Amino acid sequence: MFDLVADVARYGEFLPWVVATRVRSDNGAEMVADMLVGFSALREKFTSRVEKHAPEGESPGVIKVHYVDGPMRDLDNRWLFREVGPQECEIDFCVDFSFRNALFEKLAGQYLDKAFRKMVAAFETRAQHLYGSSSSSATSVA
Repeated sequence: MFDLVADVARYGEFLPWVVATRVRSDNGAEMVADMLVGFSALREKFTSRVEKHAPEGESPGVIKVHYVDGPMRDLDNRWLFREVGPQECEIDFCVDFSFRNALFEKLAGQYLDKAFRKMVAAFETRAQHLYGSSSSSATSVA
């Protein structure tokens, strides 16, 4: 699952609203990438710096995404991957964002849970396609 999330270049193949991605640089531990997100006729480009720490032994895998540039004031997220079985892991995902426009901030808050569930479903579908069947107990806490 760590590899699936770290493969930003392929997000356009399966994530809703992601029109295209471009990896500017990637040295294995850190990546800088652009993501073009679209809703109807609206298109916005985000640039992020992604720190990747693969799972090793008992240490969980961690992916931290730091906002560099785009239409928002701030956008950071963290993925934590803990192995719980031979073919099973627990993922803790946290996102923190704010818009430059207060109206957009209010509108986004109304749709956050629905958008979160749609994106989780897209990652789960991709994981099933790549790795086989899965069982999910995804929940969101806003």
